[in-house]
Amino acid sequence: MKITVELSMYPFNEDYKTLIKGFIAELNKKNGLQIDTSPTSTMIHGDYDLVMDTLKEMIAWGYDTHGRQVFVAKFIPGHELDG
Repeated sequence: MKITVELSMYPFNEDYKTLIKGFIAELNKKNGLQIDTSPTSTMIHGDYDLVMDTLKEMIAWGYDTHGRQVFVAKFIPGHELDG
């Protein structure tokens, strides 16, 4: 099954832009996913298991690297990109 997740990250840090850009850069290193960014969120598209495993890994990485953060996510199971 395919899934799309819209993810927004809110670090508890004054340098939040740098932390968000670092998170997105690390996310873009993952193979097998399509990552699309906008000013307010990042869209993660791919196989359900890979997306969920990546989210689990990246949320832990973000906490270990930058401390506390809030993540807001929308999940669209079964969503496949056109084209």
